[in-house]
Amino acid sequence: MPELLIGCGNKREKIISGPGIPPDWTDLTTLDNDPACEPAFLHNLEHLPYPFRSDYFDEIHAYHVLEHTGRQGDFKFFFDQWAEFWRILKPGGYFCGSVPALKSDWAWGDPGHKRVLPQSIFTFLDQNEYTKQVGVTALADYRRFYRADFEPVAYDATNDPEQFLFILRAVKPSRISV
Repeated sequence: MPELLIGCGNKREKIISGPGIPPDWTDLTTLDNDPACEPAFLHNLEHLPYPFRSDYFDEIHAYHVLEHTGRQGDFKFFFDQWAEFWRILKPGGYFCGSVPALKSDWAWGDPGHKRVLPQSIFTFLDQNEYTKQVGVTALADYRRFYRADFEPVAYDATNDPEQFLFILRAVKPSRISV
């Protein structure tokens, strides 16, 4: 059951688990852009594609790293990065992540943060939401840029005011309807 921990830094703890996500690593691969952290793969997350074959990982974990990549308003990179995560996850694989909570001082207080990722942004990763909302709500239609598909499994299970936790499941094939 291969797992990928991106932006691993010097920690290797598994923070998020749940149904279908065991509490311990079984076959961990690490990735970071800092050689001092001694990751298995030295790679900058802003350089796509990632150095992994398609449909390989059962889980990807990203703890307080996504806010350091891309930049606010760069929808092209946002969707390209999530399409890349989708590519390397097996069908039904999980993306488990944490980012600073929207109201946390750290959301914009860390000089290395380039973007915030509130819960609402993950709506744009779920192809079913486009079918339900385009033409009905103000949801912008990004399907011409984004063909991958994730469905939410859990959001903010800890109710921690400093961080937002989420679990998404890769839906393959994509349910895109355009």
